[in-house]
Amino acid sequence: MAALGWLTPRRRSATARSVLAGEASAEAARKSTQEAAGTTEEPQFPVHGDDRAAAFFDLDNTVMQGAALFHFGRGLYKRKFFETRELAKFAWQQAWFRLAGVEDPEHMQEARDSALSIVQGHRVAELQSIGEEIYDEYMAERIWPGTRALAQAHLDAGQKVWLVTAAPVEIATVIARRLGLTGALGTVAESVDGVYTGKLVGEPLHGPAKAEAVRALAAAEGLDLGRCAAYSDSHNDIPMLSLVGHPYAINPDSKLRRHARELDWRLRDYRTGRKAAKVGIPAAAGVGAVAGGTAAAIALHRRRR
Repeated sequence: MAALGWLTPRRRSATARSVLAGEASAEAARKSTQEAAGTTEEPQFPVHGDDRAAAFFDLDNTVMQGAALFHFGRGLYKRKFFETRELAKFAWQQAWFRLAGVEDPEHMQEARDSALSIVQGHRVAELQSIGEEIYDEYMAERIWPGTRALAQAHLDAGQKVWLVTAAPVEIATVIARRLGLTGALGTVAESVDGVYTGKLVGEPLHGPAKAEAVRALAAAEGLDLGRCAAYSDSHNDIPMLSLVGHPYAINPDSKLRRHARELDWRLRDYRTGRKAAKVGIPAAAGVGAVAGGTAAAIALHRRRR
């Protein structure tokens, strides 16, 4: 029987190396099972309770279909702030924006100049009140449900969420409030004694100016940009997206999509029924929230056709 001793299991304590080997084998088996089932895990994001993190969302074509400034122009026309000829220009610019999916700098500049001339001499309080009405008339139904779910995930995690847009800050603030967000960074039109002068304070909040606004707000709020997230559809916002540790390309134009893929940024596309290109899913948003938001966006798109 002694010759068969090698068949008998021998009791001995596990060494540190054997424990490590066992844990590694178990982890590899778990990951293999998850990958086969398509359920690989990611670190939780947004991180709950992280008060040094926040989220920054572009507005046009990211949170809302189309451009806020153009919808605002439609509302002002309805209230006889300007003539049909100017409305036709607004309509053409909006149609181009929706079809192309990208911002045309010349169109955006024309729209801003038109808006400034239109509101000159009007009171800030008047435009704020009208902005509430215009949101209900033209903007509320154009909010992308998928992007809204992403913003809500940050709010649910106890983080602040800001809109960052070239649209007038008064309009951006209305939209942020109606969506339950923290606030908005937007283009500031000059006013004296509560009346618009027809001039801007500085320049439109566009491109690099957005990045500077986010940087300034982060410093004032004590945020760690490496723990923050930013969301946009446009390559013009690459400076803002590059500031944060968690950049997202939402409904991206071709240049931003290419840039995001090169840098392994996360992508979401809520514009069509096609499966969006994805690089990870934020866990706190939840598969149900993202899928539900996408389905709602598709239904909304079909209803408008």
